[in-house]
Amino acid sequence: MRVLLIGANGYIGRYVADRLLADPAVQLTALGRGDDADVRFDLASGSPGALTRFLDAVHPGVVVNCAGATRGGARDLTRHNTVAVATVCEALRRSGCGARLVQIGCGAEYGPSQPGSSTAEDAVPRPGGPYGVSKLAATELVLGSGLDAVVLRVFSPAGPGTPAGSPLGRLAEAMRRAMQSGDGELKLGGLGVQRDFVDVRDVARAVHAASLSAAQGVINIGSGRAIRLRDAAATLARVAGYGGALHELDGPPGPPGPHLRPTIGHPRSEPDHTAPVAYPYPDGCGSWQQADVRTARDRLGWRPRINLEESLADIWMEAACRI
Repeated sequence: MRVLLIGANGYIGRYVADRLLADPAVQLTALGRGDDADVRFDLASGSPGALTRFLDAVHPGVVVNCAGATRGGARDLTRHNTVAVATVCEALRRSGCGARLVQIGCGAEYGPSQPGSSTAEDAVPRPGGPYGVSKLAATELVLGSGLDAVVLRVFSPAGPGTPAGSPLGRLAEAMRRAMQSGDGELKLGGLGVQRDFVDVRDVARAVHAASLSAAQGVINIGSGRAIRLRDAAATLARVAGYGGALHELDGPPGPPGPHLRPTIGHPRSEPDHTAPVAYPYPDGCGSWQQADVRTARDRLGWRPRINLEESLADIWMEAACRI
């Protein structure tokens, strides 16, 4: 099976590439913007016609799209998350390769959920920010394309390679700085949210399974369990051997304003009012998200295998190497 992987250099894409390369039946070609891609192509600015010609030449059986942007303004997010996917869909429609499309979506497409609930694929998406909107638009393009396609809505990926700007990445970096400086007290904000963390290596397994399956539509990929960020912080402290005190700065959620508490990692010497936050929940998902993952089990034969403590241990391993 020849697989074309788009975005192989990204956080999820790197692990998808490793997983696919471990399958002796897969012939992998990587397409992306980086110099180390097999073929350089920018989905946000390249034409569908150029991509069609490449598809006809390579003739993949599966196209996996892990490319996209998680940060930036609405314009950049739309270009990299929506326009790029429109290019992929149009190129696949024009091509004679008949490839199956596996698109990486995001739990942010759903927006805020009722605390205590599990979000299933039939929930009405109400994204709470431009990132979720751009990813939802991409999903709708895929679902309306008429292609043999599946969208994996990945909730909160964790594990090795976690971006420094993510909540768990910021948490690990704050703890690293505290340990490096011998600080016995660490003030942390933003710990009240609860998210469904799923290890990025489990996500890669789901992509592999989706590539081999006939499943179509939307499939949630998560752990099926919401974890409070303050509990993740306590686990990380135990894994790291940090014996200092963790002081939580969170107040009750409310509208943005000058009195919002600082987010993860502000030194304890800073006054609380010096670091206003633009949004209480920057991912637009409110205080709670938890995936219903029964569809992934039933249609892909997939279950998460790696628990959060192992994911956090790997995140800490990388952070500790910077001490």
